[in-house]
Amino acid sequence: MERIDRRAVAPMSFLTEEAMKQSQHFLENAEKCAQLAERTPDEPTRNRYKRMEAAWRALRVEQDWLDGEIVQSGTPATKDSP
Repeated sequence: MERIDRRAVAPMSFLTEEAMKQSQHFLENAEKCAQLAERTPDEPTRNRYKRMEAAWRALRVEQDWLDGEIVQSGTPATKDSP
């Protein structure tokens, strides 16, 4: 019989909390990119930061969807949502 190392199995609450932190981390990165875009003097760099901001925001939406916080239509999940 195979033994399971309890230290290797994280409780579900820890996993959910960590995923929420990940989503927040993505948002913070997007906001940093937006700030950098505002401060940069040249247009190519500004456009690059804006694309990075959009990518971080898309990752945040994806993470929220994976966490069940929003449904596919992009609206917040409710208790009645599957």
